[in-house]
Amino acid sequence: MMDAIKDELAAELAQLRADGTYKQERSIASPQSAHIIAGAIGAPPAPVLNFCANNYLGLADHPDIIAAAHRALDERGFGMASVRFICGTQDLHLELEARLARFLHTEASILFGSCFDANGGVFEALLGAEDAVISDALN
Repeated sequence: MMDAIKDELAAELAQLRADGTYKQERSIASPQSAHIIAGAIGAPPAPVLNFCANNYLGLADHPDIIAAAHRALDERGFGMASVRFICGTQDLHLELEARLARFLHTEASILFGSCFDANGGVFEALLGAEDAVISDALN
């Protein structure tokens, strides 16, 4: 039975490669930036331009952000270990949300740990059972 499953998975992977939709994981050996050192896992990394990150403002390797992260690690440790509705919300996060809301002239703001979570939050808030989302294959 395992051989049949392995054969089926191998065929599916071969089809993904043939269709040009196979995603090859890469190893990054540098800080996130517009220029990174990266390559296929197991192959020697090389300098490349990074067009696929969500680091639009260049904050991932900004010296002030790195220094603030070091201070936060020393004072608070690493992360919350769960979502805010289970463990609670750090007072630092609440303060940042309030500052963002004032800056944006909005009633409130909320931080999300990833763009995936933010998009999920938008869809939950805006869409109901009677709504449909139509998306193209490249989304």
